Amino acid sequence: MIKKTKTKTFDTATATVVKKVTSGAFGDPAGYEMTLFETPEGDYFLYTNGGAESPYKAENIESLSKAKAKKWQEEN
Repeated sequence: MIKKTKTKTFDTATATVVKKVTSGAFGDPAGYEMTLFETPEGDYFLYTNGGAESPYKAENIESLSKAKAKKWQEEN
């Protein structure tokens, strides 16, 4: 998935996975995945996706600061 902002492009195909968290099994309507990525430029983003009954009903990419990325890793 690719998401572009005014100044950055986040691409799951070219970034490195830092940490991945899954809940439930494939096809579970309440299941979801959260994946923290780091771009080659050193930027961080969180990719989320899940079933219809999960907190992440659609694919999304959210930009994170280095501090927020570190906090997310500690909490997940």
